[in-house]
Amino acid sequence: MPAPRTRADATLDALARAQEAFATLLDAADPDAPVPACGIWTVTDLALHLGGVHTWAAGMARGTDDGGDDRTGPREPAALRATYRAQAADLLATLRALPADAPGLTLNGPGPASFWHRRQLHETLVHLHDLADATGVPHPVTDPTPWADAVDEVVTVLAPRQVRLGRATPWVAPVRLTATDLPCAWTLASPGRPVADEDAVAATVTGPAAALALLLWGRTTTADPRLAVSGDAETLADVLGRALTP
Repeated sequence: MPAPRTRADATLDALARAQEAFATLLDAADPDAPVPACGIWTVTDLALHLGGVHTWAAGMARGTDDGGDDRTGPREPAALRATYRAQAADLLATLRALPADAPGLTLNGPGPASFWHRRQLHETLVHLHDLADATGVPHPVTDPTPWADAVDEVVTVLAPRQVRLGRATPWVAPVRLTATDLPCAWTLASPGRPVADEDAVAATVTGPAAALALLLWGRTTTADPRLAVSGDAETLADVLGRALTP
């Protein structure tokens, strides 16, 4: 009798699908095309970055930090595509082989290898958005579940880390993020300033989980027609203008 599927299985399956979608778009993309969300980067730079992050994350899951030099690699198109696929496969094989509680390194120090399951899924989802945007096609991942988890990761892990590292300054008033395609909502509060009363929320953004995640990652704005804003727009803009993600 097969073992029951776990949340880790589902997350790694979703990572595999996102990696394959990225590789498929990369196969057809102009390697010199600009990536609007990533400054001066081209598609080549984006692929080198994501592949390098996959390699770094695989090492971190095993307990080794190689510094994450993430844009070294071949720039010739065929070699670039083959290298990304190899790096993606190595990451996936590493995460599948390691027990979820295997000791590794996380963004916050020593921790379980499973930290990298969601982190690499979300990294791939966001950069898959960047590649789809650069190539003029819709994002191929429409399931709201991983996008909702991406929102949760920013609110509970990444934004607090950015403040702790001094990359983002604390903010006073919390904001609310409410998904319309799943029964999920989050309060984005500055670390160390818990929200005792929901009435203290300065503004609320409502929309699909994907749009909320992309908003937090700076890939869309509150002018996105999928999003609705209520409350203090100036305070909301102030919070979203901080470096909430790495």
